[in-house]
Amino acid sequence: MSTNEKIITIVIIFLATIIMRFLPFVAFPENKPTPRFIQYLGKYLPGAVFGLLIVFALKDVTILEGSHGLPELIAIAITALLHLWKKQMIISISGGTICYMLLVQLVF
Repeated sequence: MSTNEKIITIVIIFLATIIMRFLPFVAFPENKPTPRFIQYLGKYLPGAVFGLLIVFALKDVTILEGSHGLPELIAIAITALLHLWKKQMIISISGGTICYMLLVQLVF
């Protein structure tokens, strides 16, 4: 990339970041109620993300070879337990990911 292309790329990234940060405040002002569709997304989208993560994590697991899917199963159980305990998506996903990485690197 030339210097001009790099500058243009940085400016575009900067503008996109600013727009994405301020867009929710402009689209949903504090003095108006949040639309029902957005409330629906806020309620059901985290579960859908969990479902997608599970499908993505298990798509290449073969129970007939290697570790037989045990690290994945243990990490999913840890993720579920953390979520039931703390009810915080970031803690659940991070804890399950860290557990999986430790199992794959140190145990299996």
